[in-house]
Amino acid sequence: MKHKLNRSRRSFIKSSSALFGAACLGPMVIPSSVLGTTAPSNRINMSLIGMGSISSGHFHNMLSRKDVFVSAVCDVDGHKLNTALNKANAHYQKQTGKTSFTGTKAVHEYEEICDNADIDAVMVLTPDHWHTPISLAAIKTGKDVYCQKPMTLTIAEGRLLSDACKQYGTIFQVGSQQRSNAAFRKAAEVVRNGWIGEVHTIYAHLGTFAPATHLEAQPIPAHLDYDRWLGPTPWMPYNAERVKGYYGGGWRRFWEYGSRKNGDWGAHHYDIIQWALGMDHSGPVKFVPKGHDGHKYQTHYYASGVKVLRDHPTTDNQMIEFIGTKGRVQVGRGNRFNTSPSHLKTEVLSANDIHLYKSSSHESNWLDCIRTRKQTICTAEIGHRTATICHLSGIAERLGRTIHYDPTKETILNDDAATRWFDRPRRAPYLL
Repeated sequence: MKHKLNRSRRSFIKSSSALFGAACLGPMVIPSSVLGTTAPSNRINMSLIGMGSISSGHFHNMLSRKDVFVSAVCDVDGHKLNTALNKANAHYQKQTGKTSFTGTKAVHEYEEICDNADIDAVMVLTPDHWHTPISLAAIKTGKDVYCQKPMTLTIAEGRLLSDACKQYGTIFQVGSQQRSNAAFRKAAEVVRNGWIGEVHTIYAHLGTFAPATHLEAQPIPAHLDYDRWLGPTPWMPYNAERVKGYYGGGWRRFWEYGSRKNGDWGAHHYDIIQWALGMDHSGPVKFVPKGHDGHKYQTHYYASGVKVLRDHPTTDNQMIEFIGTKGRVQVGRGNRFNTSPSHLKTEVLSANDIHLYKSSSHESNWLDCIRTRKQTICTAEIGHRTATICHLSGIAERLGRTIHYDPTKETILNDDAATRWFDRPRRAPYLL
């Protein structure tokens, strides 16, 4: 009976864009017999797509949760897929006390996940160039989505995903998890409430990657579906460095798969800056690459005049520093948070102050919203606006000139070459 209800939900969402109806239908209820428990369960049936290095924390967290059942794992690398499969089934075997457990399945192609009516939600943990195709397919089959940052490979993809979420009533969370950290939230609230006066300059530390150099062709390993790993991006000869995992650069070094450091740390820090400035549904208007037009640092400007400098030294080597007419705020990971004047650090918000969306766990926030059908702390629209900054910064860098942008009309101004990068050609058959 539970499964019939779930299929009805999928059919409804696929055949209608009625937001009220989509929002009122909750996750599938997994029978207690699946995990051998005696108490009633209300688990969200989950699939993880992309089992590389960035997935490890998410995978561990989903397995450890009593309100989630990881029913499928998916990857184009057979070694990674089998490792994940064995880990999941071993975990549930131990949890249930059974002599064996095969409830979690290994899936090579994400389309099978999306077509499975019994799966409620997916986590898209692939390289950037696969974020939109997989997320969009999941959205169209009625699944809720957690997508790693940056949300997209191009600006056009962001508008497509955000609009699709609204059409299908999708609960979508972008993996910009700094929003669910108390220090970053407090820093943003200090700025939003004007405690350091008018902000005029912001520093964001992103770091650098090694150059995207030419790689010699190597034999494709038998366990890897390399064609599918490349997906919609241009064909390039296989080299282990090209498909190397997130840590240490790997595929993030190459323009084909993202915006390099702007899409890496930029997707985190620009997101917090957008939040602090109250620009979640807008963005900057001018992008200047490093060393161009008298700029020592890569810089982007908001219409208000606020400028954001990449990799300018920050106070105490913090990740982000906001500079206003009456003070400063510095914030970084590890709950590093300082203010000048210092008393702002412990200042308590009043009832009349701006209180930003509070979340103490990015994943829990998404799962809670799946049940309540409320919006997450980092929606697809928010992720699109942040990713747009990443992409425009990258386009300016590649073209070596200033780019002007209208965030209301979402158009690049008076630059045909830059406008051509608004989207990218897709290699057949991996089309949207």
